[in-house]
Amino acid sequence: MIKLLFISALLFFQIHVSATVEKETSKIEVIQQLAQGGDAEAQFNLGVRYDRGEGVLKDFKEAAKWFKLSAEQGYAKAQFSLGGMYYSGQGVLKDFKEAAKWYRLAAEQGYAKAQFSLGGMYYSGQGVLKDFKEAAKWFKLSAEQGDAAAQMALGMIYEGGDGVLKDSKEATKLYKLSAEQGLVEAQFRLGAMYYSGQGVLKDFKEAAKWYRLAAEQGVAEAQLYLGIMYYSGQGVLKDFKEAAKWYRLAAEQGKAAAQLLLGFMYYSGEGVPQSFISSYSWANISRYNSNGADTKSLFDFLENEMSMDDVSKAQALSKRCLESNYKNCGS
Repeated sequence: MIKLLFISALLFFQIHVSATVEKETSKIEVIQQLAQGGDAEAQFNLGVRYDRGEGVLKDFKEAAKWFKLSAEQGYAKAQFSLGGMYYSGQGVLKDFKEAAKWYRLAAEQGYAKAQFSLGGMYYSGQGVLKDFKEAAKWFKLSAEQGDAAAQMALGMIYEGGDGVLKDSKEATKLYKLSAEQGLVEAQFRLGAMYYSGQGVLKDFKEAAKWYRLAAEQGVAEAQLYLGIMYYSGQGVLKDFKEAAKWYRLAAEQGKAAAQLLLGFMYYSGEGVPQSFISSYSWANISRYNSNGADTKSLFDFLENEMSMDDVSKAQALSKRCLESNYKNCGS
């Protein structure tokens, strides 16, 4: 009976998969027919299929061909996608001028992603003359449509005063719009604004909230600042263990300041078991990743506490840590 049920289930699965494959094949054939007949939307969709390898073998050259046919008919999504291919050099030779040309055509039709990309090209001077005013203009058009990346980019422009009057309040507002959509860099930047009181009333609780969101997604700078906040009790309850945890996460991403702070915690035994060897090891790694000026005071303390044998062990530990890309750094 069990065997019969298994065979029935297997047959059902095979029939279901076969039907799905046939349906997908049929769908691709319809798209191909429409694309070959000159339908701009179908040409774009076929380009997407080749770009992603959905229902067809992945082929960037073929994707670019169909994007171009659609783009030449004025289809904004295809113009943007073709611009992206020229920008990255996938399926075509990398050409920033061509990328800017196709981004502009889509941007002028109001396509938010293209407006953001064109703004980025003006900001960096790729394929066009560098022009912060033009960058701000296109970022703003995209941001007003709710594009999170454009909101953050425009926030950076207002924070720095590039092509616009410097306005920390406007920058904070834009970072918040972007951060609330989940853009991790905007979350970090918003945390920094609350921490420093730029464009908004200083609020350590809010700073910690936004730093945490970014830190949990792996932003080393946010992990460092969250560690500092736990160490000092700013916006959170003072907690040396939590401080050490976030310092370590940032340290293992190569953040020199976090490596040094973790070294100090091992020296004093705050949040971690006291270990001069671990302290020296992290200080040594921090020195390797920076100019070493900030590490001098910790080394001065350690030299009075450690034997030459312990120093050798610490140096070996730091070497092993760096060579393993922070995978083998001891306790």
